[in-house]
Amino acid sequence: MHFTSEQHLDDSVLERQFTLGEIPGILWTPASASASAPVPLILLGHPPLGLRKMYPRLVARAQHSAAQGFASATIELPGSGDRPRWPAAEQARADLRRAMEAGEPVSDAIVDALILPLVEKAVPEWQATLDALLPLPEIGGPVGYSGGVISIGIRLAVVEPRIVAAGFFAGSFVPRAMFEEARQVTIPLHVLLQWDDEGNDRQAALDLFDAFGSKEKSLYANMGGHTGVPQFAGDAAAQFFTRQLK
Repeated sequence: MHFTSEQHLDDSVLERQFTLGEIPGILWTPASASASAPVPLILLGHPPLGLRKMYPRLVARAQHSAAQGFASATIELPGSGDRPRWPAAEQARADLRRAMEAGEPVSDAIVDALILPLVEKAVPEWQATLDALLPLPEIGGPVGYSGGVISIGIRLAVVEPRIVAAGFFAGSFVPRAMFEEARQVTIPLHVLLQWDDEGNDRQAALDLFDAFGSKEKSLYANMGGHTGVPQFAGDAAAQFFTRQLK
């Protein structure tokens, strides 16, 4: 891991951009974090729209987490931002756009092509990021995962024992194969659902929640569309991570 820049945000959060091989990322830590007072870490997932586009939302989430005493980190997803284009992903996105613009159902084949290769590529990169971040003296663990493409979060929850709790946003397409993996998830979960999400099948989201094998799981549903998540929903997620990580 190589830190490429750093800046203080309102004197309470240190932001450091880094590269891990070809992968760009950002680490935010409370200014008070130190080797003598290390803090838990939350991995900030996001959709594959590029870190530059997602930065305002990510930094707001990171500052909110820092106020609760957590470090946060994120990485650029494969094929996004300034990373090399991924022809198969570009084709899958084009197929998705065509189906949605035509008012047609999004087929399982499109969802599989869009999501499954992304999960296969992204999850090992998140694990490598954890390998690089956890030895830092100001980060002490435990680790949570928040937001992002829910299928990536599901796979991480299954294969990565260092992640002890997760907050998912039920707002992305989920391949049928991921429902079986969801049954293997056992960590505590906080799942956010926008009840009128225009791009998400509500019943499929409810079925996925039912499939999770966790004994402790909560569904936090709000009225409104995909981008209508209320501000107070972040407070509920913060309370969840405070319970689980501290």
